[in-house]
Amino acid sequence: MDISKETALVDAVLFLESEPVTIQNLQKITGLQKEIIELALENLKDNYGSSLKSGMELIEVNNGYQLVPKEELWDVLKERYGKKNENRLSRAALETLSIIAYSQPVTRGEVEGIRGVSADNMIRFLLGKNLIRELGKKDVPGKPVQYGTTEEFLKVFRLKSISELPKLDDVEQERFELNG
Repeated sequence: MDISKETALVDAVLFLESEPVTIQNLQKITGLQKEIIELALENLKDNYGSSLKSGMELIEVNNGYQLVPKEELWDVLKERYGKKNENRLSRAALETLSIIAYSQPVTRGEVEGIRGVSADNMIRFLLGKNLIRELGKKDVPGKPVQYGTTEEFLKVFRLKSISELPKLDDVEQERFELNG
């Protein structure tokens, strides 16, 4: 079955959207059936593939799909388009972000307990970068805010879901466990 026209339509929609688009939203936008969209996405994955015939690649982020520049082109593109450079994180920010990613939902106090230093500035910074968000309040005295990662976090680190985080060894796992 030739679905090149449908594949081109899905490709155009993904090009025009700045955020990941779910299959359900692709159905609403294009009027195509789910099975056709899934075939079109497979065609696009093949078309963009690993060769440098195209400067773009199709990635899956939190059950949505998005076209992004290929990683090997970032060094050339960052001068003008700078997004990659803006997202460079300090060691302290990365450490705080990794604690939140592996321990979520987690409070500022719990992050500080794991890091051993104040996390106020890093949490404010990561909230400003939209890499973490408030998930609600913990049901303990004082009702501290709990934090977790965002869809932007998944996009920046090119993960389909939080379950794709690298697995920790036993020593690392113990470090990220909350005592209390």
